Amino acid sequence: MAPPPHFLHPFLMAPPLSSLVFNVCRREPELIRPATPTPSNLHPLSDIDDQECLRFHFPIINFYRHNPEMLARKVDPVNVIRNALAQALVFYYPFAGRLIEGANRKLSVDCNSEGVLFIEAYADVSLEQFGKFLHPPFPCLDKLLYDVPGSSGMLNSPLMLIQVTRLKCGGFTFALRRNHTISDGAGLSQFLSAMSELARGANCPSIKPVWERHVLNARDPPHVSYIHHEYDDVSDDQCTIIPPINICRELFFFGPEEISTLRKLVSLHVQRCTDFELLTACLWRCRSKALHFDPKQTVRMLCTINLRKFKRTMLPLGYYGNAFAMPAAISTAEKLTENHLSYAVELVQKAKAEFNEEYLKSVADLMVIKGRPHYTVPNSFVVSDAIHAGLELVDFGWGEAVYGGPAKAGIEDIPVMSFYLPYKNDKGNGILVQVCLPAIAMERFVKELDSVLDKDQQIIKDQQIIKDQRDKPTISIRSALAGIGEIPLVSFYVACRNNEGKDGIMVPICLPAIAMESFAKEFHNMLYRDQQIITKTRTKVTSL
Repeated sequence: MAPPPHFLHPFLMAPPLSSLVFNVCRREPELIRPATPTPSNLHPLSDIDDQECLRFHFPIINFYRHNPEMLARKVDPVNVIRNALAQALVFYYPFAGRLIEGANRKLSVDCNSEGVLFIEAYADVSLEQFGKFLHPPFPCLDKLLYDVPGSSGMLNSPLMLIQVTRLKCGGFTFALRRNHTISDGAGLSQFLSAMSELARGANCPSIKPVWERHVLNARDPPHVSYIHHEYDDVSDDQCTIIPPINICRELFFFGPEEISTLRKLVSLHVQRCTDFELLTACLWRCRSKALHFDPKQTVRMLCTINLRKFKRTMLPLGYYGNAFAMPAAISTAEKLTENHLSYAVELVQKAKAEFNEEYLKSVADLMVIKGRPHYTVPNSFVVSDAIHAGLELVDFGWGEAVYGGPAKAGIEDIPVMSFYLPYKNDKGNGILVQVCLPAIAMERFVKELDSVLDKDQQIIKDQQIIKDQRDKPTISIRSALAGIGEIPLVSFYVACRNNEGKDGIMVPICLPAIAMESFAKEFHNMLYRDQQIITKTRTKVTSL
C-alpha cells in the first residue's frame, strides 16, 4: 500500500498509511434474515440491471467517531446495526435472496430469505491513526471487509456482506460489499438511509422501497433508437487494454485553484461548463496523450449518468435498481490531443446531452438484442462521479461518517475506470481522482497534466501565438482590409473561422509596435487575472 499523496504530507498527523498495521479479531460470519416473514417469490432484474459490466461486487466503507453519549449509555454499534439490518430486510427483502440465471442470461432474485452475511469484529487501531484526511485506498482493507470464502460469486451467493468493526478509540467502521446488479449507488444510499432511520428508532423507512424493475426492461419488440458507441464491438489488436499487474495507480487532487486554472484555458463559449465536464475533458486528453495512441485510432470517454438527476422520470419514488447509462464521447486520438481543450469539453458535453429516458430504454433494448455485452474497454476512459453519492450522511446514531464512500479508488480489474470522490483538506474542498496507467505512460501523464496546469507557461505560450499570428502577412492583409488605413482608431468586428473550425470574431487593432506589445500583455493579464496569486500547481503523487 502506498503512502498518501505528496500534497497531503505536511497536514497529516498520523504516520503514512503504508506503515499502519493492525490486528482484527472477527467472530464467525452469520446470516441476518428479515426480522419478520417476507414474500417468497421470483423477482426478475431489469435489462439495465443484469448487463455484463454490473456483474461484480462493489465495496464501500464508512468511518465513525466515538460518541460519548452512546458510550455512556453502553450502546454497542454492532448490535444496533445488526438489528437495523434485520428490520430493513423486511422492506428490502430481495437483498436477503440469491441470484439465479434463466434463459438468455436473464437474472432474477430468488427471494428465499437466506439472508445477508454479517461479521462482527474488533481492531486494535484508533480512527486517528488512519490520518487527518481519510481517502481510499485504506490500509488493511481486507481485514475491515473480510472476503468470506465462497461469498463473492454471482449466482447462489449472498447479495450483500456487511462487517462492523469496533475501534479501540470507541469509533467503528461500517464496511459493505454488494452485488452491483441489485442496485446502483443511489439505490444503496436509499437502503442505508432506511437502515439508519430504523437504527435511530423509526418504525419504518421514510421512503418505501419499490421493485418494479419492469420499467427499465427492453421493449417488445426491442428497438435501439440511439447510436451507442459505449458498446461498440472493438478488437484490441494493438493490446491497449492495460493488464492490472502492469499498472501504476496514482491519486490526483483538484481543488478550487486547479479547476479555476483549467476554466481559464477554455474558450469563452464553453467556460460555463461544469467542473465535471472540464475535469473529464482534461484527464481524457492528457491520458490519451500519455498512452501514445495511433493518431487515427478511435478513443472513447464514457461517463455514468443517472436517470434520477431528472426531476420527472418514469421511475417510481423508492425505486432502488440500477438507473444509469454510460454515454460515450468519441474522437480520433489525433483530433483529441492536437485540438484545444475546448474541443474535448464540447465532446463531453455532447455525450452528456444525449442522455434521457429514451436513451436508457434504448440501452435496455440493445442489451436484449446483443446478449447483454460489456461496455467497450479498448481505448476507453470511463468516469464515474461519486461526489454526490451521500454515503457519508448515513447516521446510525453516532453522527454522520467522517468518510463514507468507495472502499477503493477504482476497480482493480477495470483500470480504465476512474472515480471522482469528494475530498476536503486544509486547502479546501476538491475532487480526488485515481488514474491507472502503465508506469511509463504515467510519467508522461503527470508531465502533461503539470504542463496544462502550469498557468505561467500557458500565458507565455498564448502570448507567443498572438505574436506569431501578428507577424504573418496574411493576418496583416486581413487586418488592413478590416480597418481604415488612414484612420487607425477605427476597428471593425469581423466574423471569422479559425483553423480549428471555431467561429468567432476577429478584431484588428492598430497601435505603435511598442504599444502593441503592452496591449497584448495587458489583454492576456486580464484573461488570466489571477496569475499573480496562483502559483504553479503540482499534482504528482506517489504510486499506490
